[in-house]
Amino acid sequence: NTGSWDITQPLTPPSYILLTMALAMKLGLAPLHFWLPEVIQGSTMTTAFIITTWQKIAPMSLIFLTMNNLSTSIFLLMGILSSLVGGWGGLNQTQTRKIMAYSSIAHLGWMATISSIMTNILIMNLLIYLIMTTSVFLSLIISKSKTIQDTTSTWTLSPTLTIIMLLSLLSLGGLPPLTGFIPKWLIMEE
Repeated sequence: NTGSWDITQPLTPPSYILLTMALAMKLGLAPLHFWLPEVIQGSTMTTAFIITTWQKIAPMSLIFLTMNNLSTSIFLLMGILSSLVGGWGGLNQTQTRKIMAYSSIAHLGWMATISSIMTNILIMNLLIYLIMTTSVFLSLIISKSKTIQDTTSTWTLSPTLTIIMLLSLLSLGGLPPLTGFIPKWLIMEE
């Protein structure tokens, strides 16, 4: 339409809707999230780690670049829906990979919500999410924990690893005195 491949150039509204939906599907935002928990559960711990961290950087950078042209209301709706689906979906899970998948859906919901308002909080939230998810997955990989019940035997392997895993999971959940609460607090403030 414009004779250009530059993604930041103004495009037609249907192309931005397609771009929004494609990025939402790649990230695993609700209502396009159904693939994420099943794919992560069916993969190895290392592959699940890559899907929940490294694979989120490219779509989030595209959202960062094109946010001025994307639909704010669609991102707010998908963000709220993802936060609810991720929070509720992870409650009754015993498999650590599924818990991390629903955690990813919820965190990306928070990021989608703030993406149209303040991109600097989006970047900070993404970095904190990547660091916390990396620490949880590395702890799970080291302890070979596939279920919550497996994590109970980690104390005999390494008490320090158990404490790090506990604090990382609580921080990932957004418990107030820990690091994971700060981005949520800033998003609610904005």
